[in-house]
Amino acid sequence: MIEHELRPTDGLLLLRPKDRLEAADFEKLAAEVDPYIEANGKLRGVMIAAPSFPGWKDFAALVAHLRFVREHHRKVEKVAVVGDSGSLSVAPKVAAHFVRAELRHFSESDGEAALAWLRDPG
Repeated sequence: MIEHELRPTDGLLLLRPKDRLEAADFEKLAAEVDPYIEANGKLRGVMIAAPSFPGWKDFAALVAHLRFVREHHRKVEKVAVVGDSGSLSVAPKVAAHFVRAELRHFSESDGEAALAWLRDPG
């Protein structure tokens, strides 16, 4: 399950994975994010805040996740990964090979700094 919040005035999407990810999570995200991107051309940033990566419920969820990334990564300027887990700290390095967005890791206590970085147009 992913809690999400679209902040249209900032052009930001905040994601908080709470439990193993499901295919339906990505359908819900797309239903909310796609109209915003269509109207505005892009998202300024995405913040993924999680103490650790919860994994996927099943193979269909993994496929839905990969499809969502493939269909949206060119329309996102920055991605901030916020969390202290070792796997989350290396995620931006791995993801940088597959996505166009600028990626950066922040510790769990630096959520406000992550939001400031996402809002910064520079």
